[in-house]
Amino acid sequence: MKVTNEEIKYSQLQINFEDSRQEDSTEHEINAGVYASSKITENNITNGFLVKDRLLEKIMDKENVRVALNRVISNKGSHGIDRMKVDELRAYLNENWITLKQSAMDWKFRPNPARRVEILKEDGIKKRKLGIPTTVDRVIQQAIAQILSPMYEIQFSDSSYGFRPNQSAHQSIRKCKQYIQEGYNYAVDMDLEKYFDTIDHSGVSPT
Repeated sequence: MKVTNEEIKYSQLQINFEDSRQEDSTEHEINAGVYASSKITENNITNGFLVKDRLLEKIMDKENVRVALNRVISNKGSHGIDRMKVDELRAYLNENWITLKQSAMDWKFRPNPARRVEILKEDGIKKRKLGIPTTVDRVIQQAIAQILSPMYEIQFSDSSYGFRPNQSAHQSIRKCKQYIQEGYNYAVDMDLEKYFDTIDHSGVSPT
């Protein structure tokens, strides 16, 4: 999708990624729009390009990106391969937002490689490999998650507690206690060791 000169001129007048005290209300409005998008998705299964473009517009909406930016900054975290720190993000986006949005709307945006680091596991012996994205890529990832998560959350199992909003380990423990009280006697404990390290990237990477 090509952003017109008129849209760019309008965006230039509107860009200001300074911290906003209205983040909660803005996020509520964003999520309300997302649920409407989920209905669009269901009703337009045969029109994939239309759906993707509409979702991309919501993802790259300035208010959605502002909320994502504030979350990334509040989470802090280390830099990526470009060494840009989170406290440099706001100034960078104020200066480069037009170019960044244009590349995304043209489907030309490509994230940078992750910075590889190793941290010790709980046993203090084995190591876990981590990939740390650049701070700009983290903003884009967060912006995507804010739009897509509400659409998919309603389809996920109520018994899934890992890495989900409003789900926690304490809730899973309460669920286990409920099963015990209902007479269940067995539990299966399993872990897919280094699962993500074994994924064939050729099947999930763009060609």
